[in-house]
Amino acid sequence: MEYAMLTDVGRSRGHNEDACAADEMAGLFVVCDGMGGAAGGEVASHMAARVFLEKARIERDTRPARWRLERAAIEANSEVFLESHRDMSLRGMGTTLVGLEIGRDLQEAWVVNVGDSRCYRLRQAVLEQLTNDHSFVDEQVRAGLMTEDEASVSHLRNIITRAVGSHGEVQPDVMRCELMQGDLFLLCSDGLIRELDDEAIARVLNEGGHSELQVCADALVDLANERGGCDNITVVLVRV
Repeated sequence: MEYAMLTDVGRSRGHNEDACAADEMAGLFVVCDGMGGAAGGEVASHMAARVFLEKARIERDTRPARWRLERAAIEANSEVFLESHRDMSLRGMGTTLVGLEIGRDLQEAWVVNVGDSRCYRLRQAVLEQLTNDHSFVDEQVRAGLMTEDEASVSHLRNIITRAVGSHGEVQPDVMRCELMQGDLFLLCSDGLIRELDDEAIARVLNEGGHSELQVCADALVDLANERGGCDNITVVLVRV
């Protein structure tokens, strides 16, 4: 297994509210995209990433992955929510979270998400989005009330329906997928997705996927910046 990660402020923002982190020995990776103003967003994303890794690695040998990842996201939610109420300057902060665990036997992977940061998998040159966005427009698309083209330009696309720390309770999505040798996972904040569609992401991953992953991560962020860089951009790549 190998991984690379990169977070960038983009070309329009003055502050980076994204966070990414990894525990390679535990096979754990996470991306968070904070909200609530520069200070609050940065605090929320870094706190959530740290708490998620701390909680997810506990009892790894004795507890099922689904239970641990769900609990880790819920614990991150509690920590961010409580901190926002301890410090009035942080009131209203929150963050998205998307996490990945690669099983020690390299037979399975687990993905957890809250919000609209995403996990993709590239397998045999085909890119697949594994997570569903917890956003107003994505839920409208899934319900057949809005097309994907309409969602991409909607003024409501910034509205997310679940976030870590915004409320006292949260319900993460957790899913399992079997691994194949050569699988390449991408965790990313919406700063990447706003500038690059799935076709563009797949092209970069397929063209650079056989080189060092850091080169590939750099290429994704550089292209997103070339196409506007309207938000913070964060990517984590994991290959098995």
